[in-house]
Amino acid sequence: MKTVIITEGENIPASADYTLDLAKAEVQDCIGCWSCWWKTPGRCAFKDLDEFYHHYVTADRAIIVSQVTKGFVSGKLKTLFDRMIPLYLPYTEYSTGESMHVPRYGRYPDIEFYYQGTFVPPDGRQIFVDYIQRVFYQFHSKNIVVKPIGERNS
Repeated sequence: MKTVIITEGENIPASADYTLDLAKAEVQDCIGCWSCWWKTPGRCAFKDLDEFYHHYVTADRAIIVSQVTKGFVSGKLKTLFDRMIPLYLPYTEYSTGESMHVPRYGRYPDIEFYYQGTFVPPDGRQIFVDYIQRVFYQFHSKNIVVKPIGERNS
């Protein structure tokens, strides 16, 4: 099983075929130029994530370890989510009763999303979990698990 790990500096005991450490990587912000859809389909104008894109779309699962920052994902992780748009086509479909981008590839990895941090107010945790579930549903992942880091199995 091919595994990609996306982390924000945490060392997690898991074997991976590729690791993207957002604490070390310099990921450019999306500038909304649409080059990834019109000029160079599937490829961002910035080349900093080319290797990540390849490993992500060929992985069976992606393990993501996130720091909760003010009840939300960190700015670096949100930037990565924004920059994943080249992995989908610019066209939208309504087959699920809602607008979704058409997948560019035949399959996307299952997601294991682990977070650490606190939430205020208490219902903030559910809002966070719902957001992550929604992001990866829109990213066409079939199996999505969102749990606190303490509930991660090795």
